[in-house]
Formats: sequence, C-alpha cells, structure tokens
Amino acid sequence: MRDGYGELRDDYDTPGLGPADLDDDPVAQAAAWLDEAVAAGVPQPNAASLATADSAARPSVRTVLVKRIDAGFVFYTNYRSRKGRDLAENPYAALSLTWVTMHRSVRIEGTIETTTAEDSDAYYASRPRGARLAALVSAQSDELADRATLERAYRRAAAEFPGDTPRPEHWGGYRLVPRRIEFWQGRRDRLHDRIEYRLIESGWATRRLAP
Repeated sequence: MRDGYGELRDDYDTPGLGPADLDDDPVAQAAAWLDEAVAAGVPQPNAASLATADSAARPSVRTVLVKRIDAGFVFYTNYRSRKGRDLAENPYAALSLTWVTMHRSVRIEGTIETTTAEDSDAYYASRPRGARLAALVSAQSDELADRATLERAYRRAAAEFPGDTPRPEHWGGYRLVPRRIEFWQGRRDRLHDRIEYRLIESGWATRRLAP
C-alpha cells in the first residue's frame, strides 16, 4: 500500500470564467457544458455523483447517469434502492458532474420529484434488453446471497419474457429540480473560478465564490 497520494497533482492552465461567460439560465449552461464534454470525447460524460440523506441526516453518495436535462436533471433507478428510500424520506439531493480532463465541474442542489409513469415507460423501453431484465430482477441495495442467485433470477426472467419486458413499478425516473448551481473552472495556482447561481423570488442571482 502506498504511503500517501500527496505528490499526485495537476496544475490547471485553463481560460478564466466569469458571469459574462455563462448563460443567464444555469440549467441551459449545464447542458451546454455536458454537450461540450460529449464532443470532447470525455469518457462517460453524463456520470454524476448523487448525494442523498435519510430522515436522520445520514448522507450517502453514489454514481448515477444523467439521462436528460430539461427543467432539471433526470436519472433513473430502483425506487426501493437505498437512494430511493432516502429520497422518499428526504426529497432533497445534490448532484456533481465532473470532467477532470476539461478541469470543469457543475454542482447542483435542489428538490427531487419523480417523473411521470409515461416518461419512465418510454425510457425503460429504450434500454437494451439485458438492462431491462436486470432492472426487473435486481432488488437493488438489498443483501444478495451470492452471484449465482442473481444470475438464476436473470435467466428465469429472460425465459419468462422472451419479447417485451414490462417495466417494474418500483423502477423509474427522478428529476432533481435545482435551487443552486455552481460552475467550477480549474485555474493555475489553485486560483479557481467558481460562479454560483441561486434561485431567488425574482429568478436566478449569481455571485463569485472564493476558490
């Protein structure tokens, strides 16, 4: 095991970032940065860290895939998973998209709502067959006796549903509706640029934060 990782560092020599460089609508700006990450060939550019907390304020974080940006940031999962249980108890969350090779990140905080059943049906139907079967058989976050148990359940589902696979009621979409969005751009000597949008009564207000 290594003694530490203190020698691992990178100096971010990137252009500056100010409010004038960003869209008045932070959701549109986040979508633009994600599009740029896709165009730049960043691996898995829509992978995001999702932080939740239960009713006792105990936090948990994991990686999800942002599948759409509309009025908020949409992802899909098992409603009975740990994150689903957290969100049922405490419908607030934070999301972080980070593109290390571009020295950029976007942090989002806000409220959580479920997408419509029609939306969840449409996205579920668009998934590869294997992913649909996995959603059907996996009791996500529950204890699993062994790998073989999961694989047997998968084979049974594949045999039972040789064609269309029904979306399980416990699986669907969430939308994180933002109330705060921060854009971070790495700069030389750790003098990073941070521009924050906060939702107030009259709309979005911006301010610069110290790095």
